[in-house]
Amino acid sequence: MRVLNLLFLIALLNFSSCSKSDSTGEFFVNEDPGTFKEISSINIGAVGAAEITAYDPLTQRLFVVNNSGTNRIDVVDLRNPSVPALIGSISLAVYTGGVNSLDVYDGRLAAAIESTPKQNAGKVVIFKTTDYSAVKVIPTGALPDMITYSKDGRYILTANEGEPSDDYSNDPAGTVSIIEVFNDYAVTTIDFAAFASQLPALKAGGLRVFGPGNNFVKDLEPEYITVSEDSKTAWVTLQENNAIAKINIAAKTVTNIFPLGFKDYNKDENAIDVSDKDAGIAFAKWPVKGMYMPDAISVTETNGIPYLFTVNEGDAREYSAFSEVSRVKALSLDGIAFPNGALLKQDAQLGRLNVTTTLGDTDGDGDYDELYSFGARSFSVWNGLTGALVFDSKNELDKRMQAAGWYDEGRSDDKSIEPEGISIGMVGNKKVAFVGMERSDAIAIYDISNPAAPVFLKVIASGDAPEGVLFIPASKSPIHKSLLVVSSENDGFLRIYQPDTL
Repeated sequence: MRVLNLLFLIALLNFSSCSKSDSTGEFFVNEDPGTFKEISSINIGAVGAAEITAYDPLTQRLFVVNNSGTNRIDVVDLRNPSVPALIGSISLAVYTGGVNSLDVYDGRLAAAIESTPKQNAGKVVIFKTTDYSAVKVIPTGALPDMITYSKDGRYILTANEGEPSDDYSNDPAGTVSIIEVFNDYAVTTIDFAAFASQLPALKAGGLRVFGPGNNFVKDLEPEYITVSEDSKTAWVTLQENNAIAKINIAAKTVTNIFPLGFKDYNKDENAIDVSDKDAGIAFAKWPVKGMYMPDAISVTETNGIPYLFTVNEGDAREYSAFSEVSRVKALSLDGIAFPNGALLKQDAQLGRLNVTTTLGDTDGDGDYDELYSFGARSFSVWNGLTGALVFDSKNELDKRMQAAGWYDEGRSDDKSIEPEGISIGMVGNKKVAFVGMERSDAIAIYDISNPAAPVFLKVIASGDAPEGVLFIPASKSPIHKSLLVVSSENDGFLRIYQPDTL
């Protein structure tokens, strides 16, 4: 009996050393966020098979977007994260379109599905996570590209990108759909028309409205959404437009558009490699600006201030009827702005760099006085109340990838590492950001306890082209330990990571 009592006491002490309550009484595990490592992986299929995931704590299942020549959602049993198992799928054939994004709340899976053609109105389909039966089909704007529940589960929001057809004959409005879950999924779809009169001021701040038609409402393209902790406010990235929009959810109104300005690569701290033909990786200053053009966005709040974390991937418009992309060597450079233009246009200099043709001819004389490239090769933090830049990682991600041996020199002329996914969560007593880099096949981990000054902790290898970065907190994890799930669209793998306990 004494032996049994002793063993029980030891087990109790071990449990209490890693599982306890914080100052708010919430459950957490005392973990070290700098020790995440891969514990398992599972192959879902071919290219496009593992794009975005959502986790349901009620059934302890992962739901996975699978677009590898199919139209379905795969289901993975995560009860034992060390041995994930594919247990089924949800066919979406009846909905005649591709699924782009998923989210889960209280046993209800919400799927954003584009139509065929994608310029038609899209839809959200709600499924039960227990038996996969459909609950509701809700219309949205064109091309719902990302979906999220509000933190309180009262709303579902979709970012409806509204991309044009290849010939630009059909260019739907970019919109956001707001669905009221407890009002029989009533939906309101809003656009950005109220800000059209502010276009000159917005453009001066870095907003981009361009292309055939030059139509403000049709040109704005929502990409990704994050929602405040109190479920009252949403922020939406407008990737191609280089901006973030702020939304009052209950009022169903866009309240602000924040142009993001440009990043100056002619500063030491922003030095980059701009050529894939320069016989190596060489970070240097260049007379070029970067358009932030964020993809994913996530919010964290400190002292009443919402801090918006964006991953600045960049994205160009390239259609048969219109393409904005050109290499610098194909442009006519202004002799005063670029007195060494002939040298800069060489392949080992700026010549190979892809830039936009829609900006830079400041005096309208046909040559380029400034150069603007796609993305910022970084993640940034913005004040969610004002849109002001609080922090940028400058060229740290590039340098971290070079040090790890994971920098892809073949992407130097384009968007480099392409930061694309981000997730924020509490690991132990630290708030942490996970930044996915599509072209380096890696995840960077940062301590963001002070969101204005993130601190690098670690970089971990992922699968080929990580698309989805999903953090599962210990309080919702099937094993009561934090988990990171990374889905990689180019190899069809899910990879699961876990930190050490302290």
